[in-house]
Amino acid sequence: MAQKRVTFIPEGSSPAQEKFINYLMEQGKKSIARGIFDETLQIIEGKGNKKPIEIFEKALANVKPNMEVRPRRIGGAVYQIPVEVKPHRQIALSFRWIIGAARNQKGAPMAQKLARELMDAANETGSSIKKRDETHRMAQANKAFAHLAKYQGV
Repeated sequence: MAQKRVTFIPEGSSPAQEKFINYLMEQGKKSIARGIFDETLQIIEGKGNKKPIEIFEKALANVKPNMEVRPRRIGGAVYQIPVEVKPHRQIALSFRWIIGAARNQKGAPMAQKLARELMDAANETGSSIKKRDETHRMAQANKAFAHLAKYQGV
């Protein structure tokens, strides 16, 4: 009989926040990642935002992509077929894009860069929003190939 795995989530933290911390973590240093995330929330709160968790959640919701393109080989040609993004992948992509955009900024500690990117994403600006828009534009441009999705399990 398989045992049920119990996960420990610190008080005041949601599963989405814990998952984000796991994406933020490098080389298994979870305590450092948690410290960066906590400091990020403090920086957001210090900029006059009363509820930094709401900023975090709004940023995630704004960055989630609805459509993306997937390459499919049909008859010797490779087509970029637009498909809807599943909810788990939406979350994974939004985490990846926000953290990637923060890491690409230069000249500040990670907590400050992450706070800046989260606030920008909550206001629908910034690099992660640009990445989402680019993905949607690609899907829109390849809408003509949507009928090919039926040929392979997309």
